[in-house]
Amino acid sequence: MSMKRIKEVRRGPKDGASDDGGFFSPKPAARVWDWEKDVSAHPDDTFAAYAPSAKYVTEALLTHPKFGKGVVVEVEPQRATVLFQDGPKKLAHGLA
Repeated sequence: MSMKRIKEVRRGPKDGASDDGGFFSPKPAARVWDWEKDVSAHPDDTFAAYAPSAKYVTEALLTHPKFGKGVVVEVEPQRATVLFQDGPKKLAHGLA
């Protein structure tokens, strides 16, 4: 009776080759946002007024009528996660 051998599958760089930043390379660590350091240090004139029709990008500074000053930490197609002093909030953006 013969035994079936399973071929070992190796993924990633072969033979200890250096990592070239390809598909199998580890992702860089996500940035940790701090409201005190990333938002409160900026002067008031650098903040744009929040509007649901405006498109936002990561690291954009904005001011909201209810939540106050914030920084955009993540952008999705129709939502932006904004870090305010009270914590992160998901806001609409890019609405027609």
